[in-house]
Amino acid sequence: MELLGAPLTGKYANPRPISISFLPATSTNASGYKNRIPYYSFPQSCGHRFYYKPPAINPVLASFPKISQGSTPSQGLPPLSNKRSLFNRYTVEDWHRSNLTNCRESETSWRNAERLRVDSSRLIQDRYQQTRKTQAESTKNLGERVKDIEFWKSELSHELDEMIKENKALTGWKEELEKALADTEVHLRIAQECLFYREKRMGIDLVYDDVEEQLLIEVDLIKSCRETMQQYVDKAKAQLESNREAQHQLEKDLADKRAAYRIDEKCYRLRNTSNGINYYQGVERIDATVSEPESWAAFTDNNILHCQRQRATSTKLRDKIRNLLAMMADKMSYQFNEVNVTFTNRIIETGDAKGKIQTHLAKTLQEIFQTEMNLEAIREAIREKEPLLKVAQTRLDERRRRPNWELCRDAAQLGLVNEVHKIHEMIQSLQLHLKENEDALQKLLHAKSLLQNDLDVKANSLFIDQEKCMGMRNTFTRSIRLLAGS
Repeated sequence: MELLGAPLTGKYANPRPISISFLPATSTNASGYKNRIPYYSFPQSCGHRFYYKPPAINPVLASFPKISQGSTPSQGLPPLSNKRSLFNRYTVEDWHRSNLTNCRESETSWRNAERLRVDSSRLIQDRYQQTRKTQAESTKNLGERVKDIEFWKSELSHELDEMIKENKALTGWKEELEKALADTEVHLRIAQECLFYREKRMGIDLVYDDVEEQLLIEVDLIKSCRETMQQYVDKAKAQLESNREAQHQLEKDLADKRAAYRIDEKCYRLRNTSNGINYYQGVERIDATVSEPESWAAFTDNNILHCQRQRATSTKLRDKIRNLLAMMADKMSYQFNEVNVTFTNRIIETGDAKGKIQTHLAKTLQEIFQTEMNLEAIREAIREKEPLLKVAQTRLDERRRRPNWELCRDAAQLGLVNEVHKIHEMIQSLQLHLKENEDALQKLLHAKSLLQNDLDVKANSLFIDQEKCMGMRNTFTRSIRLLAGS
């Protein structure tokens, strides 16, 4: 075997130029051998950031002989007599020591590598268990979150259904109250028209009677009831707005809960083998949350409590509307009946008065007729007395022409004078009686006129009260719709 750097005299006549290159030392070869072990760097995407760097062994070059520096190619190698001194740079002990050192370093490298393998295996298993545990805890938390959302979602759905029912019920009562308010408008118009018609009564019948008093009470009562009903209609509208606002909050919260439920359930069902999983670098540094579990639950709880308070207020308002309608219906029905009773009594009273007037009128007419007949009889009697008076006066006038002493106041004379006086007295008495009968006739005629006028007044009053007012009131429903129990 040829030694590099030594010329072969048997092969070449002249020494060959030696290139200035030297083999590395034995330790350098050993280090170069060890450095042949490949180095694998773990990617940064690995979950463990622990790297084991192999020991760096720098090669050490042997000392370069000073004689070789600046020598010519013919002077680069010593002569054969110096061959022994050329190859005695390392001793056997150096050689054994180098081998032992290399073996020890190899064993150290083996033990380090084995320890690293064990540590790596343990670390991999530990990190695997930690990641599985962390993922299991996250999955458990997501499951609990899904259950919490489902619970609040069911509570919101239940409360939303109750609020929808309450809004529907309150809307129904509000409509009933508005219908009752419209009925009271008709009721008020009828009462006012009754007062207007009764203003057309004539004469003595234009009185402030019980009917008019009860009608005025009815008008005031209906106006008061209408004001109260209108107030409760406004309250119902305002409460419906509050209920719809609370319902809107529930619907919005429920929609958010449903969206969150879908997202969290999807996250809960994600597995390591699921499709759609990907890297999202830096997403863990983004904190878009706006609430905490306590504030999150309190928000929904407050929405539900607010809705329950509004629903309780709405229920109380419905009860008040029901009681109000029943009370108003009782009051107006009672007053309506009172007005009808007074109308009936007044009609009966007016009818009786009309009947009496008709009776008196008939009697007056009969008396007028008899008085007129009596007057005619008196006039006839007076006319009958005129011939008798004429005869008596003619006799006296003729006897006044008797001559001289024959003008005697005899019995005939006295009788004729007495007859004339008596006839005059009878005529005067008849004329006086005639005058009295004529006066009586005038009074009867005046009474007849009064009775006829009063009869027309009573007929007009009966027509207004019985035909106009009671006819209109009988066509109207006699009580406001009683809604208690509906």
